[in-house]
Amino acid sequence: MKAGAAMKPGTGPTSPPALVVEGLAFAYPDGRQVLFGVDLTVAAGERIALVGPNGAGKTTLLLHLNGTLGPASGGVGVGEVRVAGVPVRPDTLREVRRRVGIVFQDPDDQLFLPTVGRDVAFGPANLGWSPEEVDHRVTDALERVGMAGLRDRTPHHLSFGQKRRVALAGVLAMDPDVLVLDEPSSNLDPAARRELAEILDSLDVTVVMVTHDLPYAAQLCTRCAVLDGGRIVADGPVLDVLGDADLLAAHRLELPHGFRLAPEVDEERAR
Repeated sequence: MKAGAAMKPGTGPTSPPALVVEGLAFAYPDGRQVLFGVDLTVAAGERIALVGPNGAGKTTLLLHLNGTLGPASGGVGVGEVRVAGVPVRPDTLREVRRRVGIVFQDPDDQLFLPTVGRDVAFGPANLGWSPEEVDHRVTDALERVGMAGLRDRTPHHLSFGQKRRVALAGVLAMDPDVLVLDEPSSNLDPAARRELAEILDSLDVTVVMVTHDLPYAAQLCTRCAVLDGGRIVADGPVLDVLGDADLLAAHRLELPHGFRLAPEVDEERAR
């Protein structure tokens, strides 16, 4: 949490964790099992990177966090997901999806209305908020992502980086407790990557980031969990996990050539 930021309701020292995943196993309708007893607890305000090789089950886990996958999706699963103490199940989906906002890897999956403003307003309007409240939420969300001047633009005329920011604004307009990001830095040029990192770093919200971009994880998260074969195989401080070369190699993860973590991590490991 940023210095001086107000604490959101439900994030005090006695509040439940932002997310709890217990014993989560899941198989798709074709019988292919992807998750095998995942346990994960994320505290309110925490920032965690979820990394792993392709096919590890990261997207499947991500889609359980707001009920997109689960008891109502046609798959077969056991275990439980709770959001701020609320179990994710068909009768709680409206509340869960207000609390957990997902920004997908391809912003075109989320942008489908004629203008930026109408896209960002879609979620709040469907919650039944007044037109005045919706307008306030849209204005605030677009300002937070640096897109206020493009409210009347057509989304498909925007650059990829601008589209991703609009998709993020659409989630922020719902005032979520948990922000889930699927490969947020993918397909961004260096300037857009940096600008998005600055926006994400300024947000007072719990963050779960699914990414192959390990430097981005190190920059924006304090904790890192490695998912492989549908199981959490490592979980700890982000610099410790990403500084373990043997662990990364065992799970087909690599830091970019020449990239070094903070020097103090190397010094700590040398002791």
